[in-house]
Parts: sequence; C-alpha cells; structure tokens
Amino acid sequence: MITVYSNWFEWSSIWLSPFIGAGILALLWLFNVRNEKVYNIISVLSIFISSIVSSVALYDVLIKHEIIVAETSTYWVSLLKIKVGTYLDGLGAIMSTIVSWLSFLIAVYSVEYMKKDWGVQRYFFFISFFVGSMLLLVTASNMILMFIGWEGTGLASYALIGHWYTDEEEYWVGVPGRKALGLPMYFEPSTSGIRAILFTRVGDVGFLVGFTSLFFIANSFSIPTIASTAGTWMGLLASKGMLTAFLLIFTLGALAKSAQFPFHEWLVTAMTGPTPVSALIHAATMVKAGVYYILRFAPIFFIGAIAASSLAVSQTQEYFYIVAGLAVTTVFIMATMAIVSNEFKLILAYSTAEYLGYMILAVAAGGLFVVTHNYTAMADAELAGIAMLLAHAIFKAALFLIAGYALHATDSRFIDYMGNFSKYMKVTTISMWLAGLSLAAIPPFSGFFAKELVLENVAKTGYLGIYIFAVLAVFFTAAYISRLIIRVFHSPPYQESKEHHLHEAPILMLAPYTILALAALVLGILWFYTGKGLEIGIFETLGIQASPAFNVVVDASTIIITTLIVIDFAIIAYLYIRRYNFMAMLDRSSVLKSLHTFLYDRWFINSALYYLFLYSFMGLSWLMGVINTAIDLFYHYVIPKAGELASKGLRAFFRGRTDYLIALYIIMASIVILIVFFGW
Repeated sequence: MITVYSNWFEWSSIWLSPFIGAGILALLWLFNVRNEKVYNIISVLSIFISSIVSSVALYDVLIKHEIIVAETSTYWVSLLKIKVGTYLDGLGAIMSTIVSWLSFLIAVYSVEYMKKDWGVQRYFFFISFFVGSMLLLVTASNMILMFIGWEGTGLASYALIGHWYTDEEEYWVGVPGRKALGLPMYFEPSTSGIRAILFTRVGDVGFLVGFTSLFFIANSFSIPTIASTAGTWMGLLASKGMLTAFLLIFTLGALAKSAQFPFHEWLVTAMTGPTPVSALIHAATMVKAGVYYILRFAPIFFIGAIAASSLAVSQTQEYFYIVAGLAVTTVFIMATMAIVSNEFKLILAYSTAEYLGYMILAVAAGGLFVVTHNYTAMADAELAGIAMLLAHAIFKAALFLIAGYALHATDSRFIDYMGNFSKYMKVTTISMWLAGLSLAAIPPFSGFFAKELVLENVAKTGYLGIYIFAVLAVFFTAAYISRLIIRVFHSPPYQESKEHHLHEAPILMLAPYTILALAALVLGILWFYTGKGLEIGIFETLGIQASPAFNVVVDASTIIITTLIVIDFAIIAYLYIRRYNFMAMLDRSSVLKSLHTFLYDRWFINSALYYLFLYSFMGLSWLMGVINTAIDLFYHYVIPKAGELASKGLRAFFRGRTDYLIALYIIMASIVILIVFFGW
C-alpha cells in the first residue's frame, strides 16, 4: 500500500537532520566558536533524530505495510520534473535504520576518541555531512537526489580519510619503506584520501553517464517510474545489442564504491583516517552505498528483462554473470590477503571488501535466474544480500571500534606490538569474541545465517566454480579472525614495545562496541524475527508476488561446512596460543615465502594498477612533452633558420639577375591564380 504524505519535511528529516546539524556546525566555525562539547552534542543529536524517525518509518513499512512517499508539492527543477522528498519502501526503510543507528553509536564513540584532536570541529562537521549524504542516497525518490547523496559521501570520505593531512607516520597504512615491484606499499593520509576519490570517481563517471542516458530513454529520473517502464527501455537497448554494456556502465559506480575488483585498492588504504571513520565507511556508509544501489536496481533489471524480450533476458543474464565473476574474485583475493596481514585495521579492511563481495555475489546469483523467470530466486537473493549487509554492518562496526581502542592503547597499528589484552580488558575481549565469531559465520550468530543464505543462493545457480571459491573464502575468513583474536587478546606481543598501562576503555567508547557485539549474537538467536522482518521488507521492495525465504536449509553441506569452519577456527587458535613459529616455516621454504610475499603485497595488484594506468599515462605525458618540444623547435627554430638560410641563398643567386627574378614572380603568381580559380 503506497501512502503519499503532503508534509514532506516530516519524513525527509531522516536526511535533513544531519545536514542541518552540519550547517549549524559550519556557522559556529565561521563565528569562531571552538567549544568541542558544542560540536559533539549537535552532531550526535542530529544523527539521533534521524535514528528515531527512521525507526518509525521502519515500523510503518514492516508492520503497517506502507510504502512512504513524501515529496514537495511543486517541482524543484520543473524541466526535469524533479521533486524533493523521501521514498521509503522496505529496502529504503531498512537501510535508513541501519545507517542512522550505527552512525549514532559511532558518533558517540567519537566523542571520546577524538577528544582534544586538533581537527575535532572539522571532524564532526564532516561526520554529520557524511551521514546526511548517505541517508539522502538510500531514501531518495529520484536519481538526481540519489546522485547528490552519492557525491556527498565521496566528498566527505575524502575529507575524513585524509583528516590527519599533516601525514605523520603514525597515521600511515602499510609498512614504511616496503615496496612491491619497485613501488611503495605505504600510504599517507593525504595520499589515501586522493586515492579514494580518484578510484570511486572512475566508477561515478559510469553512473553519471548511465542515469543521464536513461533519462533520455525513460524520460524520467523517478526511480518508481524507471522501474515501471523498465520493460520498454530495456527492450530498446537489447534490440540494439547494448543492454549488457549499458547495465555495466550504469552500475559501475556501485562496483567502485563497494570496492569490487579491481577498484578495491582505495578501501584498503582508507585506513589512514581516524578509526571511527573506518567504522563508518565500512559498516554504515560509503561502501554500503554501492551494495544498496545493486539491491535497488537488480530487481528492476530482472523484472524489466522478462517484460521486454528474450533478447533482453539473455543480455541481462550476461550482465549478472559478469558481476558475479567480479564479486567472487573480490571475495577470494581479499580473504587470502587478510590471512597474512599484521595491521589490525588492514585485516578488517580486507574483510570488509570480502563481505561486500558476498553481498553483491548473492544478488548477482539471483539475477542469473532471469532466464527461467524465477521471481522467487530473485527475492531470495535480495534477502540474502540485505541479511549479509545487516550482519556485516553490526559486527564490523564493533570490530573497528575495538580496533580503535587497541591502537589507542598501544600507540601502534601492528598486531605484533599488541598482546594479552584479555588480562586488562574483560568486556572488550568478550565483545571481540562475539563480533569475531559472527564474522567467522559460526552459529548462532547473525553472520552464520547471512553466510548460509548467500551460499545457498550461489549453489542454486549451478555454477560450481563460483560456489567453490565462495566456500574456500569462508575458511580463510575463520582463519584470519581466529589469528587476530588470539594474537591481540590471548598471547604475548611478538615485538617488544614501550610499556603501556592497559585498562578497559572509557564508557563512551566501550558502550557502543559492546552493544553492537551483543546485537550480533541477539539478532542471530532471534533470527526468526530478524529474518521475518527482512522478508517483509524485501517483499515490500520488489513489488512482485514472490515472498523470499529467510529460513536456512540445514542440509549435509551446511553441516559439513559449518563443522569445518569451527575446526579451522580452533586449529588456528591452538597454533597461535602455542606460539607456533610460522615465520620459521616460511624461512625453510622459498615457495611459501614467495607466496607470503605475494599475498602480503596484495597480489601485486596495486603495483600493476600504477604501472598500467598512472605511470603509463605519465609516460604518455612525457612522450607528448617530447613531441611538443620537437614541434616547438621545428616551428620556432628550424623553420626560421631554414627560411633565413634560403633567403640568403636566393638573394645571392638572384643578385644582378633581374630577368630570372621577374620570371619567378610571374610563375608563382600564375600558380596562385590557377589554384584560386579552380578552387572557386
């Protein structure tokens, strides 16, 4: 049931509130108000208001079965028929609730974490702006508003990743001095901010080209209108053999934003920002924008292709197959990188890109059933994607916030200098275990149910290769999170460092990640209610008569995979508790050592991208410089000199030979006259 509200401001306060908060903070800055507590209160309060309104909207959508449409009565841009407002169906309501409440907890954590930071006022301005942009993106009723939110998240992420733009070494990511294929593998905050905005801008060009082109085909920027006319515009593109390419261009921004291969490198080096920023980007904003985009438009592509033609169906399936291939590649390579990394936040960053791959893989797997017109399979895939998004958002936010305190307590980002935290931080240790077990997909945590739904949907496609790599990554995941927990919390440091007085985190830092870690467990234990709510939300989103199944099918594969995950987790934990010397094993085998280097240096993908794009264009720029210099010399030196010498020679030749000179002038004049005559 679609409910249209005349008071657009009421529901639009979901995204307006953080923007208003950011505006107030900007004014305070202009009027030279520097009181840190004022900035804290305004930022946290503005996000809290969004959380309350989002929760009310979620209740109306899931319980009252309403689809909320709240727009201005007049057009914002009359030529393009664009209104300002909010569109909240199941997906929009779920996303806005996840984003707002996670952002609220992260903002509360930031109050203590960023205390007395030299850029704290700027930090809270961009946090509020970041959250407002993300909420606008997920609740926008048209592509223009979505694009404004989309670009807002990109701008804010650039500012926050490079927050410490003075580039002290303590804020770097990577090992100082380390190189791969001759190129540095360490990055400063300012460089990482630029990398983030450049990598995502490449995809955003595709997004911009895609939705502006779609306007000329569908004659609307309205998302509901684009959905209702999908059969027409997809049929037109399919008839010209352009549908697959168009869909890839249209979703290129989403793939880049969600750090899918080969765009994942920006996310890896985004760890230079303050840790709450990392939590915000990885759990609630920015990267989840791309997943939301895929979740929003995949059903439209699915339904539109079936309504259009068999040609559209085949080209749409081809598109989903390409996306599935990119996603499973991301899943596998990121899991293998995480298992050898020794930076706390970097391990979590690899994990985020891996799980983003799982989310997109789930949706793409459902899209592959377009050839059989299986609407239920698409609905199941949407449910798996949003379930993984919810589970990951909660446990990853908890893990990053825990990492923030670990780095703060030891003044190091390397886990080699951390150890025995469990002796001093009991609540933090419990929180780490709860969030870590959810990430490892061990029952009854929410991560287990989400993982099972994803693998079930991938298995149903029949593409064995994709399924095998998706399953292998699950075992790597259990291994690297087990390694991280044991090394940081239950074994002595591998490297001696200055003495630290470890103690439990302050309450404003402790409470947010403890709540999130408990939520990872509770949502799993109460999966019947969690999954049922997601099921209703997806049904309200798709608008088709297909109800997805949230129940996990416990079959032989589920039992075997889960048992092996638990064994995998336990073995790695045992080896690290016993302080097994893995480095000695590497020293004894040149093959293993080379493999370790290959994985540690991120499959040399970063270096390859630099050589293929940055340095190749720099080489092209150098070549063009040489050519320009040569042309400049030719025009400004060679030709004048040649003319000067020719003039001297002619003057010497014709000196005293007036008859020859007159004859030459007559011949040249005749040639000019003939050219002009015949040309005319």
